[in-house]
Amino acid sequence: MGDLAGGTSSRSTGLIHGGLRYLEHYDFRLVREALREREVLLRIAPHIVRPVRIVLPYRPGLRPAWLLRLGLFIYDHIGGRKLLPATRTLDLARDPAGAPLKPGMFRTGFAFSDCRADDARLVVLNARDAADHGAVIRTRTKVVTARRSESHWAITAEDKATGERDTIAASTLVNATGPWVEETLTSCLGKDFTSAMRRRVRLVQGSHIVVPKLFEHGGAYVFQNPDGRIVFALPYDGKHTLIGTTDRDFVGDPARVAATAEEIQYLCEAASEYFARSISLADVVWSYSGVRPLHDDDDGHARDAAAATRDYVLELDAPPAAAPLLSILGGKITTYRRLAEAALERLAPFLRPASRLRAGWTASDALPGGGGLAADTTALARMLTRDYPFLEPAHARRLAATYGDRAERILAGARTAADLGIAFGATLTEAEVRHLVTEEFARTAEDVLWRRTKLGLAISEIDTVGLNRFMAVAGAPRAMAP
Repeated sequence: MGDLAGGTSSRSTGLIHGGLRYLEHYDFRLVREALREREVLLRIAPHIVRPVRIVLPYRPGLRPAWLLRLGLFIYDHIGGRKLLPATRTLDLARDPAGAPLKPGMFRTGFAFSDCRADDARLVVLNARDAADHGAVIRTRTKVVTARRSESHWAITAEDKATGERDTIAASTLVNATGPWVEETLTSCLGKDFTSAMRRRVRLVQGSHIVVPKLFEHGGAYVFQNPDGRIVFALPYDGKHTLIGTTDRDFVGDPARVAATAEEIQYLCEAASEYFARSISLADVVWSYSGVRPLHDDDDGHARDAAAATRDYVLELDAPPAAAPLLSILGGKITTYRRLAEAALERLAPFLRPASRLRAGWTASDALPGGGGLAADTTALARMLTRDYPFLEPAHARRLAATYGDRAERILAGARTAADLGIAFGATLTEAEVRHLVTEEFARTAEDVLWRRTKLGLAISEIDTVGLNRFMAVAGAPRAMAP
């Protein structure tokens, strides 16, 4: 009903990981599956999914060192790790990773492997890939009603920009509306489907803050807190550090979620316990928050929100002589691909043989931009500067890391910087924006700056105004396809 990744999927920590702390809750199946998917995503989208070494400082009085070593040993081996290096013990008094930390407080640490990704681009590239395989992608289109008959669903959809409505016929319906999964059942389907659901959704808010850069290396940190929670600190856009996340139960409209003063203070204090530089509210240049739709595996919410499972559940409603409905509860971005496979496996009995895709193809076929030199964005950037000598190295690096081997589609035919059209600042050009509109479903400046490129903090207010004016015309919705 909004932009691609306009909700929770653009408000994550950006980690593609197994979830080390989930081992404490015995979610071994989830961790194993997530670690396997971590390597799959690293192979099929190497331009936006990249390895990261995460440093875990040992803090006396919290989890004992032997428990951390055991957990990291399991983490290294449970998922069949092949592409990433194993855990290593660090002497933080000598290792460069100890330099940004409080002097003398942390002597031992552990460096382990995970991956990080541009979460919003991961969503957009999956939509682009789906469109390349014949799907119709409609952004800012809300389902108003869905009526079920014996043979099909009749779905009324409204374009929120134009107000135009049309009806779509479908043999099956998948309710993958995240935090709105229960609301969709009650508001769109015309009856209280929610009451028939065997499982429930627990809405959990997670917030992040962005502060000036706290360390120079390209790795990351994960910190233990006395309350048992953990907080990550990761590089953000080359000039800042991202700190998150929180876990608290959420009540209200997920579209209006925002980081609270209490959460921001919590993250500042948690990071200040470890970094030599103290972090205050005045350092926060941006904050964001998302609502995770977790499967409520503990009725009554007796468990802390941080302990709620990140595993997914597929709820199939397929009474005799009626078109099936599949609702998705829970899940995490790392396992989205496997979740989709599981959904199709559940729906397979209801699909015509001609509608079934070859099994497992998404585990090996690269996402858009992920082929060619995409696995080595440094080499790709050098190639771009060779073929387009007017490109500044920083511009070439950003294009390579954002678009992979499709970066040349933006530059094709350009002989000078002027050929790329209007310069909106921070190396964003008219040619790139037009590509985002025609190929990646962008309609507004917000779509471009905060989800397609993550240049929101780098663009000046004046340039943002100019981009808004341009997008008012370039991003105008097209006539709805029949």
